[in-house]
Amino acid sequence: MPDFTEQELLQIIAAGETDRVEFKESLSGDAATRIREAICSFANDLAGHEEPGLIFVGVKNDGTIGTLVVTDRLLQQLADMKTDGNIVPPPSLTVEKHRLQGKEIAVITVQPSNSPPVRFKGAIHVRIGPRRGIATSQDERILNEKRRHGDRPFDLQPVSFATLSDLNLFQFEHEYLPQAFDREILEANERSLEERLAAAKMIVSADDPVPTVLGILVLGQRTLDHLPGAYIQFLRFAGNELTDPISDEEAISGTVTDVLRRLDEKLNGHNRTAVDFTSRPTERRVSTYPISAIQQIARNAVMHRSYEGNYAPTRVYWYDDRIEILSPGGVFGSVTVDNFGRSGITSYRNPNVAEAMRNLGFVQRYGIGIPLANQLLRQAGHPEMEFNVDMNNVQVTILSCKDDQA
Repeated sequence: MPDFTEQELLQIIAAGETDRVEFKESLSGDAATRIREAICSFANDLAGHEEPGLIFVGVKNDGTIGTLVVTDRLLQQLADMKTDGNIVPPPSLTVEKHRLQGKEIAVITVQPSNSPPVRFKGAIHVRIGPRRGIATSQDERILNEKRRHGDRPFDLQPVSFATLSDLNLFQFEHEYLPQAFDREILEANERSLEERLAAAKMIVSADDPVPTVLGILVLGQRTLDHLPGAYIQFLRFAGNELTDPISDEEAISGTVTDVLRRLDEKLNGHNRTAVDFTSRPTERRVSTYPISAIQQIARNAVMHRSYEGNYAPTRVYWYDDRIEILSPGGVFGSVTVDNFGRSGITSYRNPNVAEAMRNLGFVQRYGIGIPLANQLLRQAGHPEMEFNVDMNNVQVTILSCKDDQA
């Protein structure tokens, strides 16, 4: 990422808005929406600059620096646009505060995506000179071609021995598309089935209709035939040790939707609920664990695990005194052993799996799974989660309440 000097930033502003530069005076009115559209368009990089786009917040349309006060809250609002779930797959961006001519501005630096097209609320925004617009079918084809020939993440690699017959096309048309795209976009869609699959990244392209890893994970008829590790091993132990008897076990496989829904059934089935009739006038039901906390961690494990050359399953081991959830693959990108679990630090090994899980309703926003789970556990009287993290695996241990362990 370029480290701009004050003089360089002033020169960029003096040149005016271009297909790599946009100005916004503040966050008032519809500016937040327009900034998200700009982030989307810069991430798509239709012109192929292969250089970052810059959004100057605190600069008027004519290039005059305004009177914006750049607070920590404003910087956080801008940074949250990366992970609030409106732009998918999550773009790579940074937000910095600068002082120019004695006044404050914020600069959002957006890197070109290696897995376009990137969408904001289902629409593909692109930059045409200084003007933003919605991608045409030809623009979309160009973006798909860029993805095909670029440095694709593994979840967009082709599964060379798979064909369209390996995908559940009925599920794609009637379940995935309506959740992934606004109805207006679908009603105006004149694209072929292959073009729709390519736009959703389920196949390489309309001209090369080979299913991607994402396609197999989301729509696969026989997922394990192509990705042998793409399942969850669930074990319920009658005790606190790995050698204790197993009271329930299942290898949960299928599409991402099948796996997560069946895991939810298992979690709910084993999560004991006690009824308190004595401490208050009305009865109170208390579960062993806040189910949403377990779901957050389990879904994170499925989203961030390594599917590349890794035949190990995601593991959910439920003991009497704890639940251990293990995600194969270890830390990735800017997430390290030292900063794992820290709020605001996220990297996506599988950005398109993350996008699909958001479309399917399993993720509301990105980057808050661990903080939210810890908050839910604290509120229910549980200790903080424990992490065992290395380059090969991430294991999260959710402890039961001390009263339950007694």
